[in-house]
Amino acid sequence: MKSHRYHLLAVLLSVALLAPNALAFAGPQADAEGRAIAESVMEAMGGRAAWDGTRHVSWNFFGGARQHHWDKWTGDIRIEAAEGQDRAGNRRPATLTLMNINTRTGRAWSDGVEVGGEKLVEMLESGWANWVNDSYWMFMPYKLLDPGVNLTYTGEDLMADDRAADVLELTFESVGVTPGNRYLIYVARDTGLVEQWSYFPTREATEPGFTMPWADWQRFGDILIATNHGRGADWNIAVYDELPAALYTDPDYSVE
Repeated sequence: MKSHRYHLLAVLLSVALLAPNALAFAGPQADAEGRAIAESVMEAMGGRAAWDGTRHVSWNFFGGARQHHWDKWTGDIRIEAAEGQDRAGNRRPATLTLMNINTRTGRAWSDGVEVGGEKLVEMLESGWANWVNDSYWMFMPYKLLDPGVNLTYTGEDLMADDRAADVLELTFESVGVTPGNRYLIYVARDTGLVEQWSYFPTREATEPGFTMPWADWQRFGDILIATNHGRGADWNIAVYDELPAALYTDPDYSVE
């Protein structure tokens, strides 16, 4: 078996030879070793072509009230949230948002009644923010080299299950909803996949807000997706080549 260092060198050489622009994809804030590990993770999950070729994805955030159907190619999304309670214990209405996350335009309903005006603006902004958060929990390893991401290799460490991992520090440059967050991403040495992460609310924070698994990877179509993010939740993940266009435009469309 090739050594880890040899594997990193091979990844760097292959990226330089086959995709010269990829080395600059993450920007100057991605160090060489961090970039190599991120590229290796992408290949372990199926590769960029497979990720880009995956069109429709659905999931239920932490197995709870928020259900997503997302057309990655068009940016259309359907977000359904069941009635519940907010953190203050107040009633939260059942909502439906049909929008495009690229244009942030669309329609929204609260307790079955379509909203307009400032309420629509509020629900579309909330829908976009929920998509940013919930999709990051689903697809973060595919976004390690996104523009606006700072990626630094910090060395080796053990995960909660005592397996060895390479650790990447991830911060942001004015992107997303909470650009001040910081993450430590643990790439397991034995699988080459992200299998744990730690969240820090600020770059200066020394203690993580949480450390959670990123585990139980399964194949969906041509890509791998982690199905275990902690709390014993079933995310009800599915990938589709095709879905009816009405799913993203018709509030009465029945999602089985």
